[in-house]
Amino acid sequence: MAASDAKPALRGPSNAARKRSVARLQAVQILYRMEMTDEPPEVVLPDFLASASAGEVDGVALSQADIALLKDIVHGVFHRGEKDIDPMLAAVLPADWPVERLESVMRAILRAAGFEMLAKGDVPARVVINEYVDLTHAFFEGKEPGFVNGALDKLARTLRPEEFGDAAGRRTP
Repeated sequence: MAASDAKPALRGPSNAARKRSVARLQAVQILYRMEMTDEPPEVVLPDFLASASAGEVDGVALSQADIALLKDIVHGVFHRGEKDIDPMLAAVLPADWPVERLESVMRAILRAAGFEMLAKGDVPARVVINEYVDLTHAFFEGKEPGFVNGALDKLARTLRPEEFGDAAGRRTP
């Protein structure tokens, strides 16, 4: 095969992106544990990080996750979850699915994503949506990823309309 016939290798996400994805996964696990044990981040985080020294996800050692992002999400949800994030989620969820009715892992996923949408303006909304929909697949096999996609899309269009453009599909300046 001639050099011109060779197909370029597809590149996956960068190592830094994989570290952020692992941090998001761990943040959801920590938020779930905090809800189940009613313990604050100061108790759960050190214990979780100590036990994360073994194993890997997508070729990234759990101990190599983006710890700053992990801590930011966990502390952000802990301090802003019920006050700021839950009301935003309630506004985009179906009326018969209040935040309190959601399964604990689903609540942790939506709260973590909601925090990133609210506080991490440097991360594009579509990236946040894709990351948390992908993460939802790790926990659920049914329609839940679609539910997360719909809720986060509505939330993103409310919080960051400038990233989605107007009704005609044109991006706003």
